[in-house]
Amino acid sequence: MEEQMPYCETNHQHPELIEHLKAITPDEEILYDLAELYKVFGDSTRIRILYLLFESEMCVCDIAQILNVSQSAISHQLRVLKQAKLVKYRRDGKSIIYSLADEHVRTIINQGMEHLSEE
Repeated sequence: MEEQMPYCETNHQHPELIEHLKAITPDEEILYDLAELYKVFGDSTRIRILYLLFESEMCVCDIAQILNVSQSAISHQLRVLKQAKLVKYRRDGKSIIYSLADEHVRTIINQGMEHLSEE
């Protein structure tokens, strides 16, 4: 039978630590926004799009062709990425060209990949 961890016998065994952690923990709204940001990374098509944009800015039709996904589906995913401030766009004539919003996006993905490759 598995041994269970005992519950604290008193509510405040480490009051200094508790107060310190309460003081440095971000507001619930900020943590909610952070959780929402990470949810955006939960779709493999969005991750694939971001990887393409690591290499070059691109239009919807090129992304769709490379990923073998409909332009409509790519547009939807780009809209989600844009709302999360992970991609930006610019007009080039009649085309809309997408790129990574900033280097933080690359860092987030690269750190995730590093974590997965650790033994």
